[in-house]
Amino acid sequence: MLQIAVCDDNIDELSNMVQLINQYRTSRNLNCEYTAFPNGFELLSALEKGKRFDIYCLDIIMPGFTGIDVAREIRAFDKTAPILFFTSSSEFAVQSYSVKALNYVLKPISKEKRFFTLDEVLEQVKTAQEEAALVVKSHEGIQRILISNLVFAEVIGRNVLYHLRSGKVIECAESFTAVCDKLANYGCFFKPHRSYIVNMQYVDAIEKNQVILQTLATIPVAQGKSREIKQQYLDYQMEAE
Repeated sequence: MLQIAVCDDNIDELSNMVQLINQYRTSRNLNCEYTAFPNGFELLSALEKGKRFDIYCLDIIMPGFTGIDVAREIRAFDKTAPILFFTSSSEFAVQSYSVKALNYVLKPISKEKRFFTLDEVLEQVKTAQEEAALVVKSHEGIQRILISNLVFAEVIGRNVLYHLRSGKVIECAESFTAVCDKLANYGCFFKPHRSYIVNMQYVDAIEKNQVILQTLATIPVAQGKSREIKQQYLDYQMEAE
């Protein structure tokens, strides 16, 4: 299910956006959920607790954390999630490019304009999902795993466990070596330990003996491999800029 975050300190604007999303998902028969935040602090607090969204709709001019500030925090762990700015000021348009915002829309915004903007972002999400996913045969049947939702995979015995950002774990009887070969093609995975492969999008910190993820999971680092994986992570971050 698609998860949408809406953040605006103007309660009327926030209410209007929520109402519009309800109308939009009904008209498009869209399976989605939204969470409304009255300020950037509450949205960032949710992210720090491990909550993740597929689309972010942000106001820019807010007290404390501006929409640009919030977007920078989002980009620290998610390089690809679409960010939409809905704002009454054009002065931050250039800055919006620095956080790779998908669109920058000036208020007041008509219903038609909002629907058109959401159509655009959903097309991008759909394309990304089609391009980056694994199809696996689990104990529950055939399942499709989005690369952007895969936090890490581990092998226990003859089973591979896929840990998703939602907290769900998909268990499959398959070769871990083959899984690692497939995931290596996406460029965002590294192996800190022979039994684990980790999506670097979710790395929060790398210590000598463990990798700490944004979901609060900890992954062991094999002896003598700390420097290597730190360099891999640095290279990944530099390529993403």
